[in-house]
Amino acid sequence: MLKMVMSLGLTLACLLGASNVHAQSPAIPEQTTEQVAQVSTDTQQKIAALTAMIEDDVNSLAQSQGEIKAIAEYRIKNKTLELRGLIDELINAENIDYTFVTPLVQSQLTFLDKVSHYLNEDIVRLKNSITNSSNDEAILLQVSEREFQRDHYLKAELQTINWAEKVNIDVANIKQRLRERLIIRADKLQSLVTYTQQELQQAVADATSAGKDISADQKLRVTNLKERLKQNSTSLTIAAELLDQLEIDTAHIKQTLFSVSGDITQDVLNFNVASSLIEEWMSVAKNQALDNGPSVTFKIVVFSLILFLSSLVAKVVTRIATKAVSSSKLKFSQLLQDFFISLSSKAIFAIGLLVALSQLGFELGPLLAGFGIAGVIIGFALQDTLSNFASGMMILIYRPFDVGDLINAAGVTGRVSHMSLVSTTIKTLDNQRLIIPNNKIWGDTINNITAEHQRRVDLVFGISYSDNIEHAETILKDIVEQHPKVQATPEPIVKLHTLGESSVDFIVRPWVKPDDYWDVYWDITRAVKMRFDAEGISIPFPQRDVHIYQK
Repeated sequence: MLKMVMSLGLTLACLLGASNVHAQSPAIPEQTTEQVAQVSTDTQQKIAALTAMIEDDVNSLAQSQGEIKAIAEYRIKNKTLELRGLIDELINAENIDYTFVTPLVQSQLTFLDKVSHYLNEDIVRLKNSITNSSNDEAILLQVSEREFQRDHYLKAELQTINWAEKVNIDVANIKQRLRERLIIRADKLQSLVTYTQQELQQAVADATSAGKDISADQKLRVTNLKERLKQNSTSLTIAAELLDQLEIDTAHIKQTLFSVSGDITQDVLNFNVASSLIEEWMSVAKNQALDNGPSVTFKIVVFSLILFLSSLVAKVVTRIATKAVSSSKLKFSQLLQDFFISLSSKAIFAIGLLVALSQLGFELGPLLAGFGIAGVIIGFALQDTLSNFASGMMILIYRPFDVGDLINAAGVTGRVSHMSLVSTTIKTLDNQRLIIPNNKIWGDTINNITAEHQRRVDLVFGISYSDNIEHAETILKDIVEQHPKVQATPEPIVKLHTLGESSVDFIVRPWVKPDDYWDVYWDITRAVKMRFDAEGISIPFPQRDVHIYQK
C-alpha cells in the first residue's frame, strides 16, 4: 500500500508541469440564467481549496523525506478523489454550467494523459532493469503492481471521456486511442495471466517435491507468483469491464479468466463464453468416453462408494462430537460447540472427497495448489465476509457472550438467539429479530448485561426546598427495603445528592438481579410518586414567570 501511495505522489509530482490538452475546445451552448444550475459558492470554494492543497502537497514532495513524504502522497491521492467526486456531481446536475465545468473536465483529460505517459515510462524503466539475477522476481512484482495501479487511472479516463461527451467536448480521438490501448492491454494481460499460472503451478510442484528441504527462495517464489497472479487477474477483469462499456466483445477474455483462475464470478452466462467452454468440455468428454469408458465407469462407482462411506462416517463423528462437547468439563460456549461439531463432520467428508478424487486419477498436489489459488482469488473478492469470519473466531475464543445472554452491541440491545462464525442473531426486547455481522459486534463495545449476577438501579428523585429532608429520606429507604426484588447485599444507597436549581435531589441505588432491573425501576418510581403525594411532599418541576409590560 505504501508503494502505491508513494507512486501516486510521484505521478502527480511529474504532472503539474506544462501540458497540452488533446481534446478540442467545445462549442459551449448559450444558456440563460434560468437554464443554468448555478454552482454554489461553497462548491467553488471547495474545488479551489482542493486544487490549492493538491498543488501545495505536490510542491512539498521534493523537500519531504520518509513518513512525511508518504503522508503528503496519501493526501494527494485522497484530495484528487474528492475533487473528481465534486466534478461528477456538477456533471450530473440537472442543468450543467458549461462555463464552469468545461475547464475542469479539460484539466482532468490532461492530467490523466500525463499519468498514462508517466506509468509507461516507469514500467519501461523497471523492465530494462531486469538482468537475469535473483532480484528479477521482485522487479516483475513491481511491474505487476504498476499495472495494477494503472487500472484506477484507466477507469477514471473512461469516466472523464463520458464527462467530456456530456459537455460537448470532442473526444472521439481520445476515446478511439483508449479503445486501442485497452485491446492491446487485455491481449498482453491474457498472455501474462496464463504464463504466470503455469509458472505458479511449476513453482508449487517444485516446492512439493522438495518437501521438508524446501528453500526460502522457493517459498518466496510461490508467494510472489501468487501475488502477481492476483494482480494480473484483477487487471484483466477491469480491462474486460472497460471494454464491455466500450461495446467490444470480451468473451475470449472472460473465458481465459474462468479457465485459468476458476473465478466463477465472471459472466459465465455470456453466451459466447458458455458455448466455447461447453464445446471444449464436450470434446474432451467424448474422447475420454471412447478411449477410457470401462475404466472411467469403474472409477466413478468407486468414487460414489467412497463418498457414501464418508458421509456415513461423518454422521457418526458428528454424534460423537456432539456428546463430547456437550458433556465436556471445559464448559464450551454454544458457538464453540457448534463449531467443533460442524468442523468434525466437514473435515471427515473433505478427506473422503480428496480420497475419492484421487481414485478418479486427479493428482492431489496440483489440485490442492489450485484450491490455494482459488482461495486467494475468492478471499480477495470476499474480504468483508472473511472479516466477519475472523471476528466470529475472536468471539469464539474470548467468549464475551453466549446464546441466551442479554447484550448491548453494535447499537442494538437484545437477547442472543443464535450465533455463527459470520453473524449473530439478536432478538430485541420488542421481539424484533436482527442479524448483525460479527465484525460490527467485535469492532464495537460489547455490553453483556447478564454476565454479572447483580445490577445496580440508578434513580434520582427531587423534593422541594421547603420539604423535610429526613422525612423524605425515610420514605425512600422504606420503599426500597420493602420491595421484594431488591437484594439486601450490597446494601441499597439512599443519599442526598445535589442541591439543584429548583429541587433537592436524592439518589436511590438498590441492587437487583439483571432480569429484575426494569421491574424494580418502574415499581419504585411509581411507589415514590404515590407516597410523596400521600405524605405531602412535593416533587418540583421547572416553572417560568412571564412578565408583560404595557407601554
